[in-house]
Amino acid sequence: MQCTDRFHPAIDDFRDPFARDRDRVIHTSSFRRLEYKTQVFINHEGDYFRTRLTHSLEVSQIARAIANALGCKEALAETIALAHDLGHTPFGHVGGDTLDSCLKQTGNAHGFEHNFQSFRVVTKLEKRYAPFDGLNLTFATLEGILKHSYPYRKPFLGEWYEEVFGLGFHPSLEAMIVDHADEIAYISHDIDDGIQYGLISFEDILENELVAEIDERVRKEGLVRGTKLHRYRFVGMLISHLVTELIAASRPRLPSTDRVLCRTIPASEPLPIGFESVLATRIKKLKKLLFTKLYRHERIVRKMHAGKICIEKLFAALMEDTDLLPVEYKKRLEQEKRERVAADYIAGMSDRFALQRYREIYGLA
Repeated sequence: MQCTDRFHPAIDDFRDPFARDRDRVIHTSSFRRLEYKTQVFINHEGDYFRTRLTHSLEVSQIARAIANALGCKEALAETIALAHDLGHTPFGHVGGDTLDSCLKQTGNAHGFEHNFQSFRVVTKLEKRYAPFDGLNLTFATLEGILKHSYPYRKPFLGEWYEEVFGLGFHPSLEAMIVDHADEIAYISHDIDDGIQYGLISFEDILENELVAEIDERVRKEGLVRGTKLHRYRFVGMLISHLVTELIAASRPRLPSTDRVLCRTIPASEPLPIGFESVLATRIKKLKKLLFTKLYRHERIVRKMHAGKICIEKLFAALMEDTDLLPVEYKKRLEQEKRERVAADYIAGMSDRFALQRYREIYGLA
């Protein structure tokens, strides 16, 4: 298939194919529900903290800037960014891990994987056309969602995916850009939210060379560490630095073409979009530091445990009684196994709706 091809006929209008994809993603119920899905902090903890929706918007903004600077398709990068988290469960990564465990306990070896779930959302679960399921997105957009992170081959992706999407090839440059934009966004805003929430301080992460470098730049402007302005400037400078360095490192590696490249670069070859090795190492160390200091903080772990119990109980109830499923999900039991339908229903819930259903089913106040 060509990168702009769709699996079903499409009526052309004044937009380019990727802009049309973007608009279809934005108008889905799955995209709206991201407003009430946890990024790191439970949604109801406060209005300041990022949710899956604000994270997706930040990734989109960063991806557009990088794509524009590198001469890639800005609308395609934007669309993949807006859609990349549609398959995330409530309660962050803990929710996905819990649902994966629940599925495997039923004998479903495929389990749960949020990139593939995002692909399911846009190809199967969202219903916008009478003749077929899904949003009828272009091949390049679907490939970018399916191959959001390496490795691209998953045990549950059979011959059809191998044949159609070429799992032995890197995705488009635009998809690679989104992968790095995602990384830049969550590193920067998790530091921002973590400090705002009082779980970490700058002193906790200053041992990282990247953090120390950006902190020094901010303090040279006369801003005092520990103030709001210092934090705001730090986050802005960190994003700007990483974006600038990514563009500078990637530009000389770009293939000499102005076309969207799908199924072109073998996965065995280095990615043309990426940081220089020294900065890549600093970023990797920073992520490990955040995992230790922030993501495994006892206050985060305690709240995520509640989400874990909620998902386990919801899954158990739906496996026992399918009458708890909405009508549209009951209809799908004719084509798919009960555990898969239950997982789709739970994955599509917002944090607050999951807690509400949990209380309703188990008779809690």
